[in-house]
Amino acid sequence: MNIYDIAELAGVSIATVSRVVNDSPKVSEKTKAKVRAIMEENHYTPNVFARGLGLNSMKTVGIICPDVSDDYMAGSVAYLEKSLRTYGYDCILYCSGYQYQDKVNAVELILKKRIDALLLVGSNYAGDGEETSTKYIAKAAREVPVFLINGYIHCQGVYCVLSDNYQIMYDTVSALTEAGRKRILFLYDSKSYSAAEKMRGYEDALRDNDLPIRKELEIFEQNKILKVRDRLLAEKGLEFDAVVASDDGMAVGAVKYARKKGLSVPEDVNIIGFNNSELAVCCEPELSSIDSRSEVLCKTAVDSMMMALSGHPVRHKKIIPCCFIKRRTTDF
Repeated sequence: MNIYDIAELAGVSIATVSRVVNDSPKVSEKTKAKVRAIMEENHYTPNVFARGLGLNSMKTVGIICPDVSDDYMAGSVAYLEKSLRTYGYDCILYCSGYQYQDKVNAVELILKKRIDALLLVGSNYAGDGEETSTKYIAKAAREVPVFLINGYIHCQGVYCVLSDNYQIMYDTVSALTEAGRKRILFLYDSKSYSAAEKMRGYEDALRDNDLPIRKELEIFEQNKILKVRDRLLAEKGLEFDAVVASDDGMAVGAVKYARKKGLSVPEDVNIIGFNNSELAVCCEPELSSIDSRSEVLCKTAVDSMMMALSGHPVRHKKIIPCCFIKRRTTDF
């Protein structure tokens, strides 16, 4: 039995339950009596989430990301910390790594720090979409509201803010086909929710533009520039006239491959990265890239969190559109 169950049984919001727990004068005596009776009947003991919602006294948010050395993760953590500070909140950061048990342990540890809410950065936390891979998040959501950035799971108390990776990948691949590109290579380094959405957009765009899905043109490799270059060089008989990558680093590896093979970019091959990172402008020629708008994602997540902590209804899923940044590795 948790605060959500009590709220549902009483027909009130979770904020009202927390106000009853804290004996707030903003709740009528009749409602207080009703909620307290339901709490007593169900042997409900209020936790720090229930108290914190009403008192707003902890002023601390937990942030967990897999690896803060990753550029995308580091940037997201910086945006989150900045946004939280504008609301007068501090944060505690844990790096969980990518293994399932390590993620479980990180969530359990950070919940002991008396946090108001939890932010999970990255679609890796969405697992494979199955309940068994995200049950530790559902458990955490019974104690504090959980916000998942750039991933999606359907669970009470979990709120998802994500980039529209499917649509931007669909639109980008469609634009390549309209420009006459027929063999489009897809480079990816993860099987996360985000990567799966990118691949789905890539494959749907090929189908809708009457092009076959060629599995030899879907290459999984570690997100390291030279590893990608060498992997492409090692592939026998590999032919493509465009590349879309799930990260800028992989796209830069493709640029280095093209140079090694004597291919002209963008005349012989168009190359597109993802995340619009500093790598896109460090590369020569400068890399066209998809901007996932991580700063907007993070600000939206924090703004939504503050609404939830104030007892206001918050949409379970918010999708932020991405945008294509054209530079010198594309000619459409």
